[in-house]
Amino acid sequence: MDKKLVAATLLQALAVAQREGRAETLDSLVEKLRVRRKDVRSTLTVLHRQGMVDVLRMRLTLSGFAIGSALIGKTLPALRAAPRAATAAA
Repeated sequence: MDKKLVAATLLQALAVAQREGRAETLDSLVEKLRVRRKDVRSTLTVLHRQGMVDVLRMRLTLSGFAIGSALIGKTLPALRAAPRAATAAA
C-alpha cells in the first residue's frame, strides 16, 4: 500500500470532517478508508511528527488543513485495487 496515498487520503478526510465540524476517531478513519488500523495509525504518527496532524485532538494543524483542503474535490487513486473477477475454468 502506498503510504503517500494513505497520507493524502487521511488529510483529505480530516479536512472534510474539520470543515463540517465533525471529529474523526481512529476507528472512524479505519472504517471510512477501509485500510488496516495499523496502516492508518502509522500514517497518522508520521503526519503528527511532520506537524500536519495533532493526534491528541485528532485535528489538522494549519499546514495539514491547507493541504487537506487543497485535496477536497480531487479524485485520489483507490487505496486498494479493485477485486478481479473470477474466471471459470474451461
